[in-house]
Amino acid sequence: MDPHAEPGATSYDDRELPRYSIGEAADRSGLSRDTLRWYERIGLMNYIGRDHAGKRRFSDRDLEWLELIARLRLTGMPVADMIRYAELVRAGEQTFPARLAMFRQTRADVLDKIAELQKTVAVLDYKIAVYEGRSEVVRPDTAHTSEGT
Repeated sequence: MDPHAEPGATSYDDRELPRYSIGEAADRSGLSRDTLRWYERIGLMNYIGRDHAGKRRFSDRDLEWLELIARLRLTGMPVADMIRYAELVRAGEQTFPARLAMFRQTRADVLDKIAELQKTVAVLDYKIAVYEGRSEVVRPDTAHTSEGT
């Protein structure tokens, strides 16, 4: 079973063919070559295939995995938790409940961050209105602001 497979995925397809050098994978993923090597070294990536010269060759499936990892990084998920997720994926379908729990918790954390950012935008909008001299300015309930700053 492919360690990056999602529930219901086929066992092998063209996405698993090694196609891209580390430079091409770096360009496509927006990550540095060093980051790709580090991800493999720490177990965040499954084993990356090698060509006849021993150079890494990344598949489309590997790039899809890197896209997921990039999204998880944006959530603020710690690298250790991402590694744990990768381990759960490699362990197989019996870990679906644990993976589901991780994603539910991460989603809740992201929604909390979004709410906090919305409060921050309200404060910024208030400050912009103050500096623009608008008379209809209403102080947001979300934070303490000072008109003198």
